[in-house]
Amino acid sequence: MNPEIKTIPMIRVAALEHRGPQHTIFSTVSKFIEWRRASSCSPIREARTFGIAYDDPENTDPNMFRFDVCGELRRPLEPNDFGVVEKIIPEGRYAVVRHQGATDAITPVVREMYQKWLPESGEELRDFPVFFEYVRRMPEVLEHEQITDIYLPIV
Repeated sequence: MNPEIKTIPMIRVAALEHRGPQHTIFSTVSKFIEWRRASSCSPIREARTFGIAYDDPENTDPNMFRFDVCGELRRPLEPNDFGVVEKIIPEGRYAVVRHQGATDAITPVVREMYQKWLPESGEELRDFPVFFEYVRRMPEVLEHEQITDIYLPIV
């Protein structure tokens, strides 16, 4: 593993907070997509899509699992009935690894970043969770062609 170290600017995002078992996240994703289609704040074709992972699903009570489904804000967030709120992905340094393939196979990559790469790198974590940028997703591409960039926040 050889992450690229990037410094990124702050990103304002619209976020729908998922709380509960990981396997139920697709209902949150569907609701977020419905909001994006109804709103002009985070157009699907123009704005990047992110996921913020607050918890490790393998070490968290399923009912306590937290994950934000996010879209980059292109305009101020309008009041809505979907529960979408504004959040910030902070500026700073990140170790970034590109994953190609199913999102189900991302967990081992993230685990390797934390357990192997980080201790060997001499880098230190910052106080923000790992997040994902969904570069290419289904249905635009096949599952094995999906591209997800994994961002690990470092000092």
